Amino acid sequence: MKLKIVILLLISLSCFAQNNTFPSDKVDAIVKRIQLPVIPNFKTSVVKYGAKGDSVTNCKPAFDKAMKDCERRKGGTIIVPKGVYTLNGPIHFVSNVKLHLQAGAKIRFGSNPNDYPLVLTSWEGTMLYNYSPMIYGNNVENIAITGNGIIDGEAKNTWIKWKPLEKEDQQLSRVMNHNNIPIKDRIFGKGHYLRPQLIQFINSKNIIIEDVQIEDSPFWCIHLLKSKSITLRGIKYDAHNNNNDGIDPEYSSDILIENISFDNGDDNIAIKAGRDDEGRSNSDTPSENIVIRNCEFKGLHAVVIGSEMSAGVRNVYVENCKARGYLKRGLYLKTNSDRGSYIKDIYFSNIAFGKVEDCIYMTANYHGEGSGLFPSKISNIYFSNISCEEATNTGIVIEGYPNKKVENIKLDTITIKSAKNGMTLTNTENVTINEVVIGDKATIPTAVK
Repeated sequence: MKLKIVILLLISLSCFAQNNTFPSDKVDAIVKRIQLPVIPNFKTSVVKYGAKGDSVTNCKPAFDKAMKDCERRKGGTIIVPKGVYTLNGPIHFVSNVKLHLQAGAKIRFGSNPNDYPLVLTSWEGTMLYNYSPMIYGNNVENIAITGNGIIDGEAKNTWIKWKPLEKEDQQLSRVMNHNNIPIKDRIFGKGHYLRPQLIQFINSKNIIIEDVQIEDSPFWCIHLLKSKSITLRGIKYDAHNNNNDGIDPEYSSDILIENISFDNGDDNIAIKAGRDDEGRSNSDTPSENIVIRNCEFKGLHAVVIGSEMSAGVRNVYVENCKARGYLKRGLYLKTNSDRGSYIKDIYFSNIAFGKVEDCIYMTANYHGEGSGLFPSKISNIYFSNISCEEATNTGIVIEGYPNKKVENIKLDTITIKSAKNGMTLTNTENVTINEVVIGDKATIPTAVK
C-alpha cells in the first residue's frame, strides 16, 4: 500500500523535486549582513562595586554602578565572577556593554513588583507600559550577554501565581489595541497582573546572547522587539513556567539563532509581528530574514510563526535541527481572520522529530477566532527532508481560510513513521507533494479543497 502511493505521487509531481532547493545563498547573505557588537576594551567586575555572590546581598546597586561606570567610559565589559548574585530589580543596559557571566556565576532576580519600574514594552503583541523585564534595553546598540553562567528569573513560586489573574488585563490590552488607544495611555503595572519578560531589547541593534543558561522566567524568556542584527548562539534553557517561550522575535529582522539547546514549558521559538489593528499599522516592520539552524528542540512546539503576526512574517530559514523530547507540534504556523497580513517565503529543511501530536500544522483559522474581516495569507512554504517517529494525532495539517486559501506549499521527502491520521488539506491551492510517506497506511490527502 505505501509503495503504491509513493509511486503515484512521484509520477504526478516529479517535477517538484528538481525545484525545491534550500536557498543557501539567501541564508549566507543574511548571516553576512548581521553585525556583531563592538565592545570597548574597558573591563570591570561587579565585585568592585560591592556585589557579593552570597545569594543574600542585594546586588542591584552594584550592577547599576558598574553599568554607569561603563556608560561614562563609552562602554566596556562587566564581569560576574562565580557566585549567586541576587538583584532586587532589573538590569537596564546602556550601549556598548558586555555582561559576562563566568562559569559558576548565577544572577537571580527578586520578585517584588515594586522593584521593577514601568517601561515601554509589549505584551502578546500589544505595545504598552508594564513592569520592566529583568534584563532590558531600549534604543541601545552593541550589546553582549555571554559566558557559562545562569540567568534565573526566580518565578516559579512568585510571578507565576499571576497567571490565573491575568485575563482581565490581557483583554484590556487587546481592547486598547483595537480601539487605537495612544500607547502613552496604556499603563499597566501596579494593580495589574501582566508578567514581565526575562530578557527584552526594544528598538536596538547589534546584539549577541551566547552560551548562558536561562531558567525560570516569569513570562517569555528572550523577547526581541523592533530590533535587528541579532545573534543568539549556544544558549541553554531550563525554563518550565507558563508561557516560557524560549525566543520571541517580534517586528525584528536579521537574526541568527544557532546551536541552542531548548528545554521550555512553551514554544521553543515563536516568531511574531504584532497583533491585529496595531500590527497592521506597522506593516513596514515585519519580522523577516531569520535563520535558525543546528538547534535541539524540547518543549511545547519547536518552531512557531504567529499567532500575533499582523505586520507580516517572511524570509525564515530553518535547517539541520532535531528534537530531543516530546513536542505537541513540530512546525506550527498559525493565524486567524483578525490578524491580516501574511506568512510567506518560509523554508524548513533537514529536521528530525521524535514523538509529536502533529508534525506539520498550518492554520489560518487558529482556534476558530476572528471576525472574518482580516484573514491572513499563508503562501510559499517549503518543507524538505522532514522526519518524525510518531504523530499521535495527524502527520500533516494544512488549513486555509475560505476566501484566503493557503497556497504554494511544497512537501518534499517527508517521512512520518507512525500517525493516527495521515494528511488533511482544507482551503488550499497548489500543494505539491514528492515522496511523502506517512506510516504503513499513508493515503492521498483527505478533504482536499
